[in-house]
Amino acid sequence: MGNTQKYLDNSPLFFAPKIQTPLLMMHNDDDGAVPWYQGIEYYMALKRLNKPVWLLNYNGEKHGLTLRKNRKDFAIRLYQYFDHYLKDAPAPLWMTQGLPMLEKGINQKLELDK
Repeated sequence: MGNTQKYLDNSPLFFAPKIQTPLLMMHNDDDGAVPWYQGIEYYMALKRLNKPVWLLNYNGEKHGLTLRKNRKDFAIRLYQYFDHYLKDAPAPLWMTQGLPMLEKGINQKLELDK
């Protein structure tokens, strides 16, 4: 019974209601270090609480990014995210409209929303 309380005390899911800072997450579907479903669970918990959260998933990538195109894409999105929140720049379309799975690789939505 003691292990249950330790789990509850250390699980980020139970702290989701207290989150106030916008969060940009990257969790790849071939991550061997952290199960992919845990990233989805945390993302969905924050979305259901109407918290500002974005989840980036690079198919076939592990815990870090190895493909150059994915590292470049992540760098662009990270800069846009910080420019928006730290420099009051307009948010890019991927932040305001999302990027449906079926458009992944076709429409990156990197343009700024005006």
